[in-house]
Amino acid sequence: MVQHEERPVPTGPERVRRGRGRRPAAEVRAGVLEAAGQLLFGEGIKAVTFDRVAATAGSSKMTLYKWWPSAGSLAAEAYFAHSQQVLEFPDTGDIRADLTHQLTSFVRLLTQEGGGPIIAELIGAAQTDPALAEAFSRNYSVPRRELAAQALERARERGQLRDDMDLGILVDQLWGACYQRLLIPDAPLDEAFAVALVNNALDGAGVRP
Repeated sequence: MVQHEERPVPTGPERVRRGRGRRPAAEVRAGVLEAAGQLLFGEGIKAVTFDRVAATAGSSKMTLYKWWPSAGSLAAEAYFAHSQQVLEFPDTGDIRADLTHQLTSFVRLLTQEGGGPIIAELIGAAQTDPALAEAFSRNYSVPRRELAAQALERARERGQLRDDMDLGILVDQLWGACYQRLLIPDAPLDEAFAVALVNNALDGAGVRP
């Protein structure tokens, strides 16, 4: 019987060299989203093309086509990735404080951190780009809405909101008003407006006894 020599398993530098090759998919995806975000916030949605993002991220266009059906859908997800940490919803147990913090952070993102023109472009482009519209809803607007609704539901369970309050309408009142002033700038969109929105929504518009 012929005996085969057992070769030792490579260790150290040799093992590292053999292990090199394709980057993990999650790492590649994160790099693509970062590159798309840089282009989006630096030059606007028109700069987010598969050619430019692939070149900036050091990835292939085929990789981008595999993950995103359109450059618009990539731009929408890049916006979400950029804003996710900024728009984290606090949970201090005080719904007025939490809403004020979240809404003023949102207004700052729109007015001071470059988010306003970008989200206006995304909303406009979504009217004729179904892939972008689906990505915007799935990655940004629906998750943001759910976070707000969950915070309001916790507040209701603590007795801070009425049992008959329609939480979806309350979300529309607060964030919808910000989008209104962003897209139709007849009045200023600033942090004072955000604070007034929260107070008006929680205190109501009826005459106090």
